[in-house]
Amino acid sequence: MNRSSQMAAAPRPEDWIRVTPLGLWCEPGGFHVDPLRAVQRAVVTHGHSDHARGGHADVLATPETLAIMALRLREDETSGRRQPLPYGETVRVGEVDVRLVPAGHVLGSAQVVMDYRGSRVVVSGDYKRTPDPTCAPFEPVPCDAFVTEATFGLPVFRHPPPAGEIARLLASVRRFPERSHLVGVYSLGKAQRVLSLLRAAGYHDPVFIHGALAGCCDLYRAHGIDLGETEPAAGRKRDDFRGRIVMAPPSATADVWSRRMPDPVVAHASGWMRVRQRARQRQVELPLVVSDHADWDELLLTVQEVGAPKVWVTHGAEEAMVYWCRQQGYDARALSLVGRDEEEE
Repeated sequence: MNRSSQMAAAPRPEDWIRVTPLGLWCEPGGFHVDPLRAVQRAVVTHGHSDHARGGHADVLATPETLAIMALRLREDETSGRRQPLPYGETVRVGEVDVRLVPAGHVLGSAQVVMDYRGSRVVVSGDYKRTPDPTCAPFEPVPCDAFVTEATFGLPVFRHPPPAGEIARLLASVRRFPERSHLVGVYSLGKAQRVLSLLRAAGYHDPVFIHGALAGCCDLYRAHGIDLGETEPAAGRKRDDFRGRIVMAPPSATADVWSRRMPDPVVAHASGWMRVRQRARQRQVELPLVVSDHADWDELLLTVQEVGAPKVWVTHGAEEAMVYWCRQQGYDARALSLVGRDEEEE
């Protein structure tokens, strides 16, 4: 059979990938991708809690994501079958060949490449295109249907270079040596990326961290990621924090824990800091637009690079992405998956 005959015989992506109440379901593979609740067989793109949930009988993911899940979900090998799949290797699941390629979101984050009888679907998971030394860079994969996130799928979201945002933080540290700088960061991905950006900018002083960040920082170090020196914030005197950078979960920057800081400059590192109203609501004095998701331009670039005639948008600003794709001639639709949030952005 020649290639044109093979292509003609290939099943349509919508014939074997569909949305169910539990999430995205691959019928011939017998598995869900990032299911919303515990299932028999799951393929997990990365370790954030809105994608990696506990209780699955079988889980396939990168070794790094499995380590993150074990840390955050307190699940060990007795919790079910855990199958590590390093980037680039292929495994047959049911009737589908499954391969994981880097997504550039956090350590171990992956796109799921599924090949079935000549038809290929790629599920992006969360991704970004900006270089980040704390995780493997995104790799575009040509496919027949591309399932993409759209967290920042509006033209207003064009992220500035992260180095410039870190430069603003360091300028503030120099400007207010009598104050502490309390930076809100999520524990997985954002904390480690901000630490890496600080080191790249030439800041090598120890950074104080909230205890909730320590586990993921240690895990990153165990996987060879250099974060520089950190010190626990617990047990320190108030004056120890003057002129220093302290990192904590966003929720801790406004609770009793933060009261030990001397006149803190409250910062928050997130793509959502582009929205001034969000910064005001969180009482953020120094918003830092540092995102681990693709912005509008990166989303469009990615759709063009993968060249999939079908584009399925999973969450975020679905309508804008679908409209743009249709204007460019793509067969686009919103999948309207529930259960995704911005917890770790």
